[in-house]
Amino acid sequence: MKWFVFHKGELLLQQDGDKLLVPEGNEPPVAVPDGHQVHEVTMNDGTKVKTFEIDDNYPLSITNYQLIGLRDSFNYIPLEDYLCGGKASQILYWDNHSRYCPTCGVPTVQETPIMKKCPKCGLEMYPPIATAIIVLIQKDDEILLVHNRSFKRDYYGLVAGFLEAGENLEQCVRREVMEETGLTIKNLHYFGSQTWPYPSGLMVGFTAEYESGTIKLQEDELTAGAFYRKDNLPHIPQKMSIARKLIDWWLSK
Repeated sequence: MKWFVFHKGELLLQQDGDKLLVPEGNEPPVAVPDGHQVHEVTMNDGTKVKTFEIDDNYPLSITNYQLIGLRDSFNYIPLEDYLCGGKASQILYWDNHSRYCPTCGVPTVQETPIMKKCPKCGLEMYPPIATAIIVLIQKDDEILLVHNRSFKRDYYGLVAGFLEAGENLEQCVRREVMEETGLTIKNLHYFGSQTWPYPSGLMVGFTAEYESGTIKLQEDELTAGAFYRKDNLPHIPQKMSIARKLIDWWLSK
């Protein structure tokens, strides 16, 4: 059994020489703090792992262990472990944000690994998924790259945004592109999707072509944006993201 232990979004990994591994065994690698629940997480292929959180009172200077941000763990552990860690972190986020019924305020009761129920009004609560679109826009031999104010690094990515009530994915793409850049697009096509546990999302990727307009950035969202050729790309996202998969697809054409 693999154990995904988190502290403030960071994953506890075991040092094995120059490698970092997800702890494995019949017992948890560290004691479960009082009042903290151990969750069993089942992946799509039937793989089961366990997860829980440690709090600030826990001694973090544990021999042979290291805390790594979930996003950075992509560079250290196998992809299947990274995906397990992503779902585990989403379950913990849901658990922390569903302890009371939003309708009547009564403490909820967990009835299945992914369902809580209010014992008073019967409201059922499942781990929420926030859907967002991301789109690669091509113009001749260039693509549109933007720098979002939320980016913690200097890389440039693709136009993205959250789905709003009452719109479909294609409408969301066109709205986000217009709001963020002032451009209109054509030949919109689905590319793929990616679970995005930061904290609990689903990214839906598209490709499109520039149709008309002059770039006018939404300044409260973006700090920069322009069309780039393959030979003058700025810093681009890491390979873990669907943004990078879209860019790599374009680069390989």
